[in-house]
Amino acid sequence: MSLRLIDIASVIRSKNAGPFEITLDVIFKSKLAYDQVRASNALSARVISRLYAVETAAPIKITWFEPAFAVKITFPRRVPSGSLGDTDVYGAQHYAPLLSLKLEGVSDVE
Repeated sequence: MSLRLIDIASVIRSKNAGPFEITLDVIFKSKLAYDQVRASNALSARVISRLYAVETAAPIKITWFEPAFAVKITFPRRVPSGSLGDTDVYGAQHYAPLLSLKLEGVSDVE
């Protein structure tokens, strides 16, 4: 059985990083969960590209922050915030694909 990100994170959220980028924040419940996800590469640029239909050539920045057991992921928005076709002007609903993300290579972290 593989774990889902929602099972081992205390916070999963998204927001704008300016009008042209989205930032995802994940804060893990424990250092063990943080370490296992980081080592597994389950939140790689390839995974984010697939989940969010971001072109593979687009810059996806992933910053791991061990003191908070957190990771910040930033990638380009499909359309600029507030422009025609934008469905989430604040970027607050972009976290949803992460909720059901299965973490291959991550075992029980309790």
